[in-house]
Amino acid sequence: MPLLNWQALKSNQVAGTIFNELDDEHVLEELNMAAFEEQFKTKAQSSPVELGTLKMKRAHKTPSRVSLMEANRAKNLAITLRKEGMAASDICCAIETYNQRALSLDFLELLERFIPTEYETKLIHNYDEEDRFMVRFSKIPRLSQRISMLTFMGNFPESVKTIQPQLNALIAASMSIKSSSKLKKILEIILAFGNYMNSSKRGAAYGFRLQSLDLLLDTKSTDRRQTLLHFIVCKIQEKYPELQTFYSELHFLDKAALVSLDSILQDVRSLERGLELTSRELSVEKDNPVLQTFLSSNTELLSSLIADGKTAQDAYDSAVEYFGEDSKTTPPSVFFPFFIRFIKAYKQAEQENELRKKQKGVQTEAPPTPPKPEDTRNKRVTTCSMFQVCVTSKPPHMDLIAELKKRQVTPLVREGKDGAIEDIITDLRNQPYRRTDGSRRSTKWKPGQQLHVSSDISL
Repeated sequence: MPLLNWQALKSNQVAGTIFNELDDEHVLEELNMAAFEEQFKTKAQSSPVELGTLKMKRAHKTPSRVSLMEANRAKNLAITLRKEGMAASDICCAIETYNQRALSLDFLELLERFIPTEYETKLIHNYDEEDRFMVRFSKIPRLSQRISMLTFMGNFPESVKTIQPQLNALIAASMSIKSSSKLKKILEIILAFGNYMNSSKRGAAYGFRLQSLDLLLDTKSTDRRQTLLHFIVCKIQEKYPELQTFYSELHFLDKAALVSLDSILQDVRSLERGLELTSRELSVEKDNPVLQTFLSSNTELLSSLIADGKTAQDAYDSAVEYFGEDSKTTPPSVFFPFFIRFIKAYKQAEQENELRKKQKGVQTEAPPTPPKPEDTRNKRVTTCSMFQVCVTSKPPHMDLIAELKKRQVTPLVREGKDGAIEDIITDLRNQPYRRTDGSRRSTKWKPGQQLHVSSDISL
């Protein structure tokens, strides 16, 4: 049969309504449901529903048992007790004797939800098992305090293990940042560059907010090839190489950035209040061995934790104010990431600068051409249709080449003479350099003869 997706009323919602007066079972006896099943059956029709099964609903409609608890509350308590699998008397006895081994921490936390209300404790009736448990449960003196004590003592070791490392990270990070002389010098260098850039328009500054460190990557050079941070990193490598590893003086920044100082201090205060309540409970439950052992084992530990909490607060406030920030409006999740991002950007700028140097070295570094052994005294001039001479190129002779090229007018070959080019170079070296409009005649040349030097001459 298909299902009818209605919103059904629960048994405790029927009382006092019209549905409590209806008898749907009588209707089923009067009607022949065979035709209904034939027309509404699904492809995989299950066996017909027996009237006896439906009659069981009447018992739920008018329950024979009476409970002092709300239906859902009683149901949840039944599930909780069934899950633990302990008798009510054993549970209550364990609570009365502070027996942590008998009751799990999860079960104790669940029981806190079922501490009887004042209304429930006043009702005196012999009800179901859950209600009998509530009666027994409610008879435990200072039940709420005992449950709280058991929960506190069960959570205490784990709470300390969680709080202590966070306090240590915050203390170490705050003190290392404030005491780092290398970081101080780097900020000094950044301040100097900033004042140099802004002095003409804005005037010199005495300091800057830490968020300004992020702007070092946004300020680029004229050719847009490097940022201000890249330039500063380069200068630190050249002038202050001892500062390059400044980040080695800073400790636990990543872990400290994850600490919520207000939350962790609140946890410390909660532990302090819990220990005070435990001590107060011991004054009532005199000579209770469980409470005595707990207090003697953890009082000194908690005192140390409280002291570390105060140290962490003072160290952090001091560090934040030292860098010109407000500790009330700047949590660790904001303060420490300033330095984390700066260190990351600094390291990346170092790598990029090094890569740029290597690339520049490869581009400028050309393989040297081995000079050909030539004896300038024995060079011969080849006579053909043109007069060509090859001479090894040397930078100091570039001005001589320019002068020779300026003097050529028409191609003319001077034949039958060795060492012609050597004579020209010697003449230029012995005579002062003249502009192209100056006149100069070589005594070795014939009048009217012009000298042509091929364009492929190199000195």
